[in-house]
Amino acid sequence: MYTIIKILTSAIIIGVITEIARRFPTQGGLIAALPIVSLLSLIWLNVQGAQMQTLSKFAYGVALGIPATLVMLLIIGVALQHSLHLISAIGLGIVGWLIYNFAQDLVVKHLF
Repeated sequence: MYTIIKILTSAIIIGVITEIARRFPTQGGLIAALPIVSLLSLIWLNVQGAQMQTLSKFAYGVALGIPATLVMLLIIGVALQHSLHLISAIGLGIVGWLIYNFAQDLVVKHLF
């Protein structure tokens, strides 16, 4: 039952954001850029009894993922401006995301 509540709550939030984005693309993008998924995940983990150490590691992992996500979104945006099909743009964005994460992982391992 708890899983159903999480899914429904998350789906409603995503649905509202996409409706805002459909009517007001820029404002919808700003709202979507909010760390809603990360905050919801932290809340769900906390409600399910996750330890503070787990929540901390999760938050750190999200922070490490922000630059790669930015790279992915920039690639998608540029690809769409150049009239690439949405699926192709997303594919290129994911490839950029993977490459950035791989490079970031190498750098982080050498620094720490």
